Amino acid sequence: MSDDYGFGDGHDGDREAHGRQEEERTFAALPPARGSAFARTWWGLAWLKALEDTALDGQQLKQGRRQARAGAVGAVSVRPGRITTVVKDRDGSSYRSDVLLQELSEDDWDRLLDLAVESAGHIAALLDHEMPPHLVEDAAAAGLELLPGIGDLEPECGCEAWDHCPHTTALCYQVARLLDEDPFVLLLMRGRGERALVDALQERSAARAATATAPGTRSSAEEAAAEGVPAEEAFAARDILPPLPAPPVLPAAPGGPPSLDTEAEPAPGLDPAALEFLAADAAARAHRMLAEALGPGHGRSWRPEPSLTPAQDAVRMAALGTPPSWVAARLAEGAGRRTAGLGPATRAWRFGGAAALSVLDEEWTPGPEVLDRARAVLAEAWEDAERPVLRQSGAARWTVVGEEAQLRLGEDGRWWPFRKERGAWVPAGPADQDPAAALAGLAAREA
Repeated sequence: MSDDYGFGDGHDGDREAHGRQEEERTFAALPPARGSAFARTWWGLAWLKALEDTALDGQQLKQGRRQARAGAVGAVSVRPGRITTVVKDRDGSSYRSDVLLQELSEDDWDRLLDLAVESAGHIAALLDHEMPPHLVEDAAAAGLELLPGIGDLEPECGCEAWDHCPHTTALCYQVARLLDEDPFVLLLMRGRGERALVDALQERSAARAATATAPGTRSSAEEAAAEGVPAEEAFAARDILPPLPAPPVLPAAPGGPPSLDTEAEPAPGLDPAALEFLAADAAARAHRMLAEALGPGHGRSWRPEPSLTPAQDAVRMAALGTPPSWVAARLAEGAGRRTAGLGPATRAWRFGGAAALSVLDEEWTPGPEVLDRARAVLAEAWEDAERPVLRQSGAARWTVVGEEAQLRLGEDGRWWPFRKERGAWVPAGPADQDPAAALAGLAAREA
């Protein structure tokens, strides 16, 4: 096999063992991986997680990662249950290093192949050298673990370390690059090479198709399922179905973002600190959505959140708290505002989200009927002795004469209070259907 990484050509060596065909593939030494991640795909990252969860010494991991990044790992041999290479140290000494992974049994492979042929998407993904996540999930549910977990990667090294040493660690990091390009590398370690696996999938798919189309081959249960289930039977089954599991417990607070401070330099244009900020924001939103989902009446009142423009989302994130100055500057730029203008925008967001932000930034022109109705609402909102003197100062804005207060009518018919600060009108409270209540809330806050 060859590709952009300069892999050497794979070769098959067939021999019988435990009733199945074995293969061995050898990959040429890879070039140094300076400044790039060892894995991009979800299955490559899962391989590295198994390594990092298994190794007891973090320093050994770091040293092995540096050696793999520097190109100290030689050609890699992959065969069922084992990967092998030679790793060179800085002093010129070399060590043969092996990592062992448990093979699947013949029965395990039979079950896995049956799962794979149940979906044409599984086969298409495998043939496209991708690992379909649903196949991995279905296999795990059937007791078949394709991806390694804690303790599954067993090290053997000529340096005689009893745990993962820098040499076996470097091998695992290098193999993550191979897995990114070809998940069949993992399947070979589990006991089946690409050629044997593809042949088996094609045979089972053809047999399955022939059986499905043959007349009289469906069982009575399958025939009934094809015709559907009577409604009264489905309704009666509610009393024998198992109860739903208990809902999850809401964590006390959102989880913290992962630390992205690594030895590798970030790719051009990527800011790790900014990514950590975005991760924290995502965790906070997920926590809030879970709290809403677990709240009473969620199924009756839940509505999907409206999509936001990039500028609105920048204001939303700035309104979460008090971001560092450099974050605030980036968010102001994303919102199309100066940093000083971000404060009124975040205040509006806290009072009423995108609707309040629109009232702050935009002035709409009500039609004659809407305007007449608004004037009637203003006339009836106060008793004569309490009514403030209002001067219309815009198409949908009324300023309180003699005070630094203003009411704005939103397109949804609600009234928003504003206060003048340093010569500019800024949001001063949430909206209300009653203009008198909106203005009273402003006065109460000032007191």
